[in-house]
Amino acid sequence: MNRRKFLHSSAAASLSPLFTAALPRLVKADVLSGYDGSPEAGHTVLNVDKRTIEVNGKAASVFKVERPDGRRGLEFTAGDQFDVILKNRTGEPTIVHWHGLTPPWPADGVGGAPLALIEGGADRHFHFPVDRAGTNWMHAHTLQEQDLLAAPLIVRDPGDKSRDEQEVVILLHDFSFKAPEEILAYLKKNSKMPSNASGETGAEADSGMKMDNSMSGMKMGGDDADDINDFDYDAYLANDRTLDDPEVVAIEDNARVRLRIINGATATAFTIDLGEVEGTLIAVDGHDVQPVAGRRFPISMGQRLDIRLTAPRGSAALPILALREGAPERTGIILQPKGKQVGKIPAKGMDNGPVLDLSLESGLRASAPLAVREATRRYEIALTGGMQGYAWGMTPDSAIAAAKGDRVELLIRNRTMMAHPIHLHGHSFQVVGIGDRPRFSGAVRDTVLLPPNEKVTVAVDAGNPGQWAFHCHHLYHMAAGMITVFGYPEA
Repeated sequence: MNRRKFLHSSAAASLSPLFTAALPRLVKADVLSGYDGSPEAGHTVLNVDKRTIEVNGKAASVFKVERPDGRRGLEFTAGDQFDVILKNRTGEPTIVHWHGLTPPWPADGVGGAPLALIEGGADRHFHFPVDRAGTNWMHAHTLQEQDLLAAPLIVRDPGDKSRDEQEVVILLHDFSFKAPEEILAYLKKNSKMPSNASGETGAEADSGMKMDNSMSGMKMGGDDADDINDFDYDAYLANDRTLDDPEVVAIEDNARVRLRIINGATATAFTIDLGEVEGTLIAVDGHDVQPVAGRRFPISMGQRLDIRLTAPRGSAALPILALREGAPERTGIILQPKGKQVGKIPAKGMDNGPVLDLSLESGLRASAPLAVREATRRYEIALTGGMQGYAWGMTPDSAIAAAKGDRVELLIRNRTMMAHPIHLHGHSFQVVGIGDRPRFSGAVRDTVLLPPNEKVTVAVDAGNPGQWAFHCHHLYHMAAGMITVFGYPEA
């Protein structure tokens, strides 16, 4: 099977059979109205296409999501209409999920839920209101996400224009010269995979495999040991660049800066390191939180951080680094005050990046918490699986049922030895419990980290009918089964 055919089949395979089986077989015509019709005047065109970038001195073919003028992703002001024609110019089926927005279900961007993938050369029209400011992003809901099919999706508050601050958007990613379906196939076989970029496969590549775990591509599983990373990538990117050739952003001396940081990596968590500068965390996943000062902030896959900082007067260039969890690799950008030199920063640090936990999460408090009310439905969800055979799951594996107007509480238990960032489509939720500690009014977000053997309780106000994906945002964990449905029977 060639790569294009494999991608076509693996795109649908990124949803587990448990998820697709729970979807309705028939969808009323009025539910789909407007999503395959003629475009309306005033729309924005967004092209999905291929491009070539250089990584570690080698050319790599990846995806791009950009407007006709070359600008990446989308920008809105709260209250705008999302009126977008998505044009697939790749020659391969694809679909894009608007991560952080709460569109009507047909616009969500998951293959078969309810609309099919967008075929190569085809277009699809999306239109719905953009009701809330925040840092969001868009990405393929297929294995194409690994090949950089992702871009920022920023919704600004009308009052942001009057702020005296410079905005810097940082999209993090992990990159491999290996095809994503090849990575998944090796993981499912519980085999190690070389991290070299030669593109060799099969017996030729096997003959060059290392027999330890230090720098190989795949981690050996099956022993219940606490695993942090199950794949070592060829590079870690910030806005498509490594620290060997980082993006340098010019700023004024003593500038106020708002960092909008998106972890678009498929399988890598980071800690944002501001170095000697203290920043203030003001939002997570596009929702304001009570400000938290610090120099380091954790960010798992799918999550976003908004951090304000002020460049000290007369300061040198300021690196904004993303430290790979449990490993020395790092990426980032450089803020450069006028006239300051930018020094070389190695892509590997002296120490491993911190292992993410729930210390910050337990201290976050929402600026606009959900109204206090009793839950009308409660569910317990267990995250299951392991590296042995690379099988992951969420139980109960039947859909989580909700009706419009419900307050649903989900107690999520991680029974595995790996961390899982759990993401809910079409909704935001509030973190209201961690472990056995007292209940609290935590952050409102759409993706929450579950470290090994931890449990987290979230509250959801059900108000967006559909059959919504609820899954781990580690791409390969989702593709291997850690996905289910948050569904409304009336949809």
